[in-house]
Amino acid sequence: MEIERKFLTKEVPFLLEGFVCKQIVQSYISFQPTIRIRQSNDKYFLTVKGKGHMAREEFEIAIKQQEYERLHVKIEGNEVRKKRYLIPLESGYTAELDVYEGPLEGLFTTEVEFETLEEANAFIAPVWFGEDISSDRRYKNTSLALYGKP
Repeated sequence: MEIERKFLTKEVPFLLEGFVCKQIVQSYISFQPTIRIRQSNDKYFLTVKGKGHMAREEFEIAIKQQEYERLHVKIEGNEVRKKRYLIPLESGYTAELDVYEGPLEGLFTTEVEFETLEEANAFIAPVWFGEDISSDRRYKNTSLALYGKP
């Protein structure tokens, strides 16, 4: 089960240079059900996601680059390209700041994953996170791949 909250970040009040960064390219084989392939630096994954907003089922397996490339020719919609910065928070959680590239350039979102719904609902986000868009379908990566920036 994946439990996360997502925020529309307008401005990051610090430099990102010192944080772990992953270069991510994700594409969709299917939108219903959601079947995604992702390259994260030099690692590759196939993911199947259930329906939902803040909480939904997720099944992910590592795949080889060859498998990724064979699946990539079957994608629907556009690729979603982003840099993901992992930012430790004082609360013990990790913020995943996504800085989108290409057609989505200028879009920034921040996600935090939780173990339980209670933790997710109790989480008080730092001000810089911005507006909570956890339930806004327009900012799901599937929607960004299909329709671009809201």
